[in-house]
Amino acid sequence: MIGAALAAIGRPALDILGALGALAIFAGRAVSHLLRPPFFAREFAHQMLQIGWLSLPVVGLTALFTGAALALQIYDGSSRFSAETVVPTITAIGMVRELGPVLGGLMVAARVASSIAAEIGTMKVTEQIDALVTLSTDPMKYLTVPRILAATLSLPLLVAVGDVIGIMGGWMIGTGRLGFNSASYLKNTWDYLEFWDVGSGLVKGAAFGFIVALMGCYYGMTSGRGAQGVGRATKSAVVAASIGILAANYLLTEVFFAA
Repeated sequence: MIGAALAAIGRPALDILGALGALAIFAGRAVSHLLRPPFFAREFAHQMLQIGWLSLPVVGLTALFTGAALALQIYDGSSRFSAETVVPTITAIGMVRELGPVLGGLMVAARVASSIAAEIGTMKVTEQIDALVTLSTDPMKYLTVPRILAATLSLPLLVAVGDVIGIMGGWMIGTGRLGFNSASYLKNTWDYLEFWDVGSGLVKGAAFGFIVALMGCYYGMTSGRGAQGVGRATKSAVVAASIGILAANYLLTEVFFAA
């Protein structure tokens, strides 16, 4: 009975470690291919459009409503201590440090990781990846590298735009509903927002973009056969990317802002 109990615990643990090892090997191969030619510039430009530009509306709307809701919440909490003047500062810091990168990353994960996994998984099912190998084209170079590079570069830009829109959402609520003076609100935001507040969010955005594309490519490349295999790969990519973003956010916050 003891052996059976240990086996029941050890088998899932070994499966998890094996999956993490396979993912680490895949990530190492992807990073090594980033530095070696050939480079598929047209595919990279196409992925920049798909991942970056076409994700802008959903990231912008998410940031706008988040900034507005954050301003309302902070005003309600700070009014209990007669500290309403901190609303602009806390709203801006909360957006650029945490909510902008994290929510932007999660929205991109939902849109992009699923799309990448479904696209590459379908290519695997229909043997298009085998056709690339037959044509002496490395699937890692042609499919994985452009997507990872495009996501890593475009997500910080999306985070920067989302930060501005989120702060604007807080400003709209602050001046339109909470009675703040527009010039005073913007001055408080600008005076107390430091360079590293913004910079840390952009670094997080780059890390989150790498995670999103890596998960989409990995689960797409390892998807099972048939429609069910592609569906499982798509679901797993979104879940893994979301968990990876939240875990990486904690680790990066610990590194950047630990006392």
